[in-house]
Amino acid sequence: MNTIYHDFYINKPIERVFEVVSFPNEINNWWTKRCSGKCELGAVYNLYFSEEYNWLAEIVKLKHNEEIEFKMTKAMDDWMPTSFGFILKEEQPNVTSVQFYHKDWTEISKEFRVASYCWANLLRQMKQYIENGTITPFEERN
Repeated sequence: MNTIYHDFYINKPIERVFEVVSFPNEINNWWTKRCSGKCELGAVYNLYFSEEYNWLAEIVKLKHNEEIEFKMTKAMDDWMPTSFGFILKEEQPNVTSVQFYHKDWTEISKEFRVASYCWANLLRQMKQYIENGTITPFEERN
């Protein structure tokens, strides 16, 4: 199986970073058009991008302010049965390291490479949102 990795720092407290990667109303500000779900182990999130891309993911790992992992349960074929997550560490006051991963890709396909590129852009936009309050309009995200 293959995995996408992205590591970076965010100049904000770990609690704020955790909120943005785990609460549906915050996920809407950097990734989805509409997200719903409850931040608890076993909960299913609806990750809505469009009618064609109306996906579901279950929280399979959860340690508040430390780690969250989502397992895709409904998505395009290439994304099944992948999981993605965030491991957070407070490096110093108001500096959080983020280890992002998207694992269990069956092959390094075109979609794997596109997803890696898109995640890099989305994570950069997420960082800008957390640090500066900048929200990229949904139509301009990739």
